[in-house]
Amino acid sequence: MGVMIEGVWHAVEPAKRDSDGKFKRPETSFRNWITADGSPGPTGDGGFKAEPGRYHLYICHACPWAHRAMIFRALKGLEDVISVSVVHWYMAENGWTFAPGEGVVPDPVMDADYLHEIYKAADANFTGRVTVPVLWDLQTGTIVSNESAEIIRMFNSAFDAHAKYPERDYCPTHLIDEIDAVNERVFHTLNNGVYKSGFARSQEAYDEAVTALFETLDWLEARLSKQRYLAGDRLTEADWRLFTTLLRFDPVYHGHFKCNIRRLIDYPNLWNYTRELYQVPGVTSTIDHTHIKTHYYSSHETVNPTRIVPVGPDIDYLAPHNRADIAA
Repeated sequence: MGVMIEGVWHAVEPAKRDSDGKFKRPETSFRNWITADGSPGPTGDGGFKAEPGRYHLYICHACPWAHRAMIFRALKGLEDVISVSVVHWYMAENGWTFAPGEGVVPDPVMDADYLHEIYKAADANFTGRVTVPVLWDLQTGTIVSNESAEIIRMFNSAFDAHAKYPERDYCPTHLIDEIDAVNERVFHTLNNGVYKSGFARSQEAYDEAVTALFETLDWLEARLSKQRYLAGDRLTEADWRLFTTLLRFDPVYHGHFKCNIRRLIDYPNLWNYTRELYQVPGVTSTIDHTHIKTHYYSSHETVNPTRIVPVGPDIDYLAPHNRADIAA
């Protein structure tokens, strides 16, 4: 379900599916990099130098991909370096909006009413999908990136000269291969797997997606029974990329997306681990539980036609954990 507005595709639900009913996530459109000195990054052109006050981040609190960016901004202490706007939780046929509402932070760049105006300002001929997060360069007036996986790597190191916590490195060189390997599986079967399950349009597509999803949860449970974090004894990018999906699992994905073979709280190690990450200083400032639930249950009409937002479940993310015992 979606609509074209001024040549831009706005999807209330993801727009692409294969002929067999499988959900297919489109590629992101802007893939430039910010580096410490403005030199070229792994993809795209150079010229984007890490400077305080130069960049503005657009996010939605409900979106797990945007949530990653907010977590890295908080963990690295970049709140005074990179400013933020927050769209409304409700995604209607006109796409993401800055309509007044609790938690909405208006656009200071061009006082936009809709996020698609930001995309059009960057590229007048843009016809892709409007997604969050979006990282905007105030100096040149364009979008640097709308790829969350690359934005968080920029935040991890490019701004260290200006960060409050430059010593925090979530992508240490000696662990990159392991981080990338974990990310690869978790992305395809879990981060994206919940959407493959929820937006499937055939029984076969759903069965395939949900089976792979729970195989990965079982794999993660076993892995976390032997080590404190996904790449060993230290927090890395892999943990935070997983966390934003785990946070939404029982409140949203278990029921709304039919990922209901087991709940997160049925996995002792994963549930314990989720509480530890939730309780890391600074992380709760990036979480808006109301935006998360109301967005999913209210915006996906074909998944939840009544748009009734459930009251539960009642989850205590602040309950004590004992993950330190794994390291011991």
